[in-house]
Amino acid sequence: MADTNLAQAVEAANASSSYDTNIKFLLADKQILARILKYAVSEFKDMAIEDIMVSIGEDIEIETRPLDAGLSNLGRVNTANTEDNIPGEGKIVFDIRFTAYHIETEMKFLINLEAQRSSDPAKLGYHLENRILFYLARMISAQKQTEFFHSDYDNLKKVRSIWLCLSNSEDGDSIEEISLKRNTVFGSKKNKYDLDLMRGIIINVRIGKNIKDSQNTLISMLEKLLSEISVEEKKRILIEEFGMIMTTELEGRMQTMCNWSEAILERGMEKERLNAIERMIQAGATKEQILSFGYTEKEFTEVERALCANA
Repeated sequence: MADTNLAQAVEAANASSSYDTNIKFLLADKQILARILKYAVSEFKDMAIEDIMVSIGEDIEIETRPLDAGLSNLGRVNTANTEDNIPGEGKIVFDIRFTAYHIETEMKFLINLEAQRSSDPAKLGYHLENRILFYLARMISAQKQTEFFHSDYDNLKKVRSIWLCLSNSEDGDSIEEISLKRNTVFGSKKNKYDLDLMRGIIINVRIGKNIKDSQNTLISMLEKLLSEISVEEKKRILIEEFGMIMTTELEGRMQTMCNWSEAILERGMEKERLNAIERMIQAGATKEQILSFGYTEKEFTEVERALCANA
């Protein structure tokens, strides 16, 4: 049975955890992370899923408590240090971060994975691209005195910041990259030194019902994983279509997430019923008329009390 970081992390997460946190614990399973690396990070595209899982370090960190200033080395085995607080640089909290080692080149990657509900500047109040650049810069600067010392800048490790964004658009499935590029703006000098030190990757997945399967393997898997279909159907799809091993931990996290989805949906429906009653009362409808539409005495009384309290 696959050994997953989720196996340890799930013990610390109880049923009252937030929906967002459950998504992060689900994404932090090594089976999920390995597929994200294979299909979104070019250096890992030719590696087998099993080899990528082995290459992922035992340092998967999921949002929890503060980290001492300057000590944001991703290489340490520690499941509690996801908050990066460096004097003069402000404080940021990473959703998930971990290390991965490219077996053939023996290259070490420092990776951060973020789950983002929206990438719309109007909702965020800023452009997501700028936040990604900030995270990349912090992952670089945090390597001082951890990955390299003094002026040994050639020992900087490559960083990858991966952002999973939800989209309501039918054609919103896409993968984008943000990276450094070198251009000669004058003269003929050419330098072949690799500048691929930092790269941001945006994975746009669609949410909603009745969307067609994405032609991208990774996006298709993530959309199934985060969809509102039943746990049993998810298990079948992940096993049959994506070759996953259904560990107890992975199944349990999917069940918890589905329970949260149902609870959120139920609360939304309850709120809409109460809003409908409020609109009818304000329009002059009698109690008998409102109850005749199928609303309950309890719902009517709750709205009536709220209106009186706010009068």
